[in-house]
Amino acid sequence: MIQRAITLTFEHRIVFTHGAFSGANLTLRDLIAEAAELDGRGRVLVVLEDGLLAGNPNLGESIVCYFDRHRDAIDLVAEPMVLPGGEACKNDWSLVEKLWRAIEFHGICRHSFVIAIGGGAFIDLAGFAAATAHRGIRLVRMPTTTLSQGDGGVGVKNGVNFFGKKNWIGTFCVPFAVVNDLDFLKSLPERACRDGLIEAIKVSLLRDRPFFEYLESKAPGLRRLETEPLERAIRRSAELHVDHIATSGDPFEFGSARPLDFGHWVAHKLEQVSRFAVSHGEAVAIGMAVDLLYSMRIGLLPQRTGERILQLIEAVGFRLWSEFLDRVDESTGRPMILAGLGEFREHLGGQLTITLIPEIGRKIEVHEMDEAGVLAALDDLRQRYGVAAEVGLVPAGGGRK
Repeated sequence: MIQRAITLTFEHRIVFTHGAFSGANLTLRDLIAEAAELDGRGRVLVVLEDGLLAGNPNLGESIVCYFDRHRDAIDLVAEPMVLPGGEACKNDWSLVEKLWRAIEFHGICRHSFVIAIGGGAFIDLAGFAAATAHRGIRLVRMPTTTLSQGDGGVGVKNGVNFFGKKNWIGTFCVPFAVVNDLDFLKSLPERACRDGLIEAIKVSLLRDRPFFEYLESKAPGLRRLETEPLERAIRRSAELHVDHIATSGDPFEFGSARPLDFGHWVAHKLEQVSRFAVSHGEAVAIGMAVDLLYSMRIGLLPQRTGERILQLIEAVGFRLWSEFLDRVDESTGRPMILAGLGEFREHLGGQLTITLIPEIGRKIEVHEMDEAGVLAALDDLRQRYGVAAEVGLVPAGGGRK
């Protein structure tokens, strides 16, 4: 056997700015120009989520004008390619092939750049296409939602859904850069803008008690989605997520733990059961609530602390209940949400590893969860929102049982 250690160093760059496509803003121009080779002009394919155009109708024109102004350093190979976004885009394999065809047609190579502008799901799709074309093309992520700017968009994972399972096909690939243009947040619908706050609360619980206390102090303003506390929350959330990726020793998840997915075993299944009628942020809020109530029930988390956390989640505008929690698998009679535990383990492999919170700012990992305790936590959540117990569970087909 011949054995050698291969050590790789990645630079993970997250840039915050306002008005990235304003002619005077040199953020993108300089990032690309400094890395471009040969004649110093970086060739760029821009892919754009179609939903952005409703709130930013002149975005495509602004991008073209920006590249025209800086054509001495950056070369836009075609007008921005507009594609569908949202979670549904990750279920459409034809979009991956469409991106590959564009990369091939425009001669985008490993020294070129793909700039993906959109929400987290769209960037997952575009990132997967870029990571697999020519074994990896330089990707500049431009997340446009609070959720993607503070969490998913600043990570190193790409993926699309397959076999009806979230992110079954994907890659780990550190992007060339992430550019968070905070101006995009101004055009978000209120529901989408709120979603990113739950990931900020989540990462504060895992790593940063003072940040949690800051979010508590700003809860009324965050509920109103005021610019100053919202931008601060997103910036700190992004920093803490990137710190974890860079310092945890397991950025590509070779182990069995995914601490940043606290609350996500419920969330991923709830999204599927609801056919994504429940947004990712709403699902994570509910998933965190289930795990917090479970932790309180087993004595891991003090009742007072757990209630404090739940009150903050509610204070910033999340309702911690969904009727889809009551859906059952008609073949087994068990709540469909329980299948999320098995799917969570299967996706990563190895033993089941769930992150729980014993106190604010600290995490632990457990390798089993008592089903009766989980069901009791769901009952606690149901009662919290006054959902009548006699309603019972709802079969997956629809009607009340």
